Amino acid sequence: MSEENRKLVVLITQGLESEHSSVAFTIANGGMTSGLDVSVFLTASAVDLARKRAVDSTQVHPLEPLRDLMQDFLKRGGTLWACTPCVESRGYEQDDLIEGTVITGASVMHKLIQGGAATLSF
Repeated sequence: MSEENRKLVVLITQGLESEHSSVAFTIANGGMTSGLDVSVFLTASAVDLARKRAVDSTQVHPLEPLRDLMQDFLKRGGTLWACTPCVESRGYEQDDLIEGTVITGASVMHKLIQGGAATLSF
């Protein structure tokens, strides 16, 4: 498997209001367990997931708490991007977001996709 084919981009558009965010991070972590280099791009209401303490009490049973899923993702070397305009529209700054979140435009995601990365969207 070429290096490009070992990359996965997970696009998350839904935030705390949806179980999709927990499912997305469960699948992202599973991809890492399978040996993939996984990046998550948060856009729209999903950028709220990266706000400090926002996910502390979110759990979709039988999945792990969302806070644990996200911490595990970052601890294992996952890349967490937050859409610049989405962050700005909410008045967030870097200090408002959990450690490891990179505020950036979609071009970083597009570059991986152009290189052959697989994609999943939630």
